[in-house]
Amino acid sequence: MAEGYCVKCKAKKEMKDAKEVTMKNGRKAMKGVCPSCGTGMYRIMGK
Repeated sequence: MAEGYCVKCKAKKEMKDAKEVTMKNGRKAMKGVCPSCGTGMYRIMGK
């Protein structure tokens, strides 16, 4: 599982339903949901 920062909870947490996506500029990112509050989470990965 990918770890990301939830801006609503203000804490690092494991993402729920994490999927790897490619941004417009070609970089990879992980997109998921916070398990506590349900807010969308995003983590930018390396190339």
